[in-house]
Amino acid sequence: MRDVSDRATRPKPRGVPLFWRTFLTNAAVLVAAGLVLALSPATVSSPVSLGEATVLAAGACAMLILNVLLMRRAFAPLERLSSVMETVHLQQQGRRIPAYSHDAEVVQLTTAFNTMLDRLERERRRSARLILSAQEDERARIARELHDEVGQGLTAGLLHLERASRTDAAVAAGELENAKEVVRESLEQVREITLRLRPEALDDLGLRSALLALCERVQLGAEMKVHVELPARIPEVSAEQELVAYRVAQEALTNVVRHARAKHAWLSMTDTNGAIVIGVEDDGSGFPPDAAPGAGIEGMRERALLVAGKLRVGQSERGGASVVLTLPKGGPA
Repeated sequence: MRDVSDRATRPKPRGVPLFWRTFLTNAAVLVAAGLVLALSPATVSSPVSLGEATVLAAGACAMLILNVLLMRRAFAPLERLSSVMETVHLQQQGRRIPAYSHDAEVVQLTTAFNTMLDRLERERRRSARLILSAQEDERARIARELHDEVGQGLTAGLLHLERASRTDAAVAAGELENAKEVVRESLEQVREITLRLRPEALDDLGLRSALLALCERVQLGAEMKVHVELPARIPEVSAEQELVAYRVAQEALTNVVRHARAKHAWLSMTDTNGAIVIGVEDDGSGFPPDAAPGAGIEGMRERALLVAGKLRVGQSERGGASVVLTLPKGGPA
């Protein structure tokens, strides 16, 4: 089955362009009206009589009606194209608009619209693949943490309880204490995983407290000093923007810990005219010159776009990488 997009590009533009057809139509109407007045026996006196004014008004109305009819015929292909364009939806994969005219402007507009649909569908598929890949990577990471840390801890606790059940009271007391300690550590590990999935501070205390808690956790878990520069009062942003700002900062700091080999990292927030800027920098190895953006950076970009924000990634003046998120105040329009 042939794609209708082939038919959209096949017709060869021919005939007079729409601009000149419009001009010639109006010119023809004006010339015809002038010839009618010139060749008719009617005259106009000064001052204009009622009968002469009636004739002039009727002629003007006839000229306007003729102009409207001719212009509607000229613009009919564009109107049909516009009505069909309104029915196109990205959920209908592969649907394209055939050319409804051989006019150069209509064919060019149809081809441009179909090309735009191609780009949007490719970008949508690419974004969906990135999102699914990021979700699967996150699930795999959580599964490893649950198995390696929580699962092993609970297994150790179970072994302590089994030994306690088979020994005398003096030895059993020590085994029970060891089992309780293992369970406490496992609960703490579960809490850490939960905080990474959804920080309680973001819901309860707001973005500033959540960012401070994030930097403390990163600093404790890595041999790296995290410098925080946040205003005393965070500008008002929407709940979606708060979540995006937190996730971008979390992903950026995680990348610094995993890849940058940095000794210092900086998290900052500034309030500019009409925008809020969150930046993460480090003094590590930075980005390789020919490195392609990974799933983490693409995921941050996708999050920024969801709230009408912009993400800029590049080299930092401190020597490492720089991630800058810009959010409009008051939420996306």
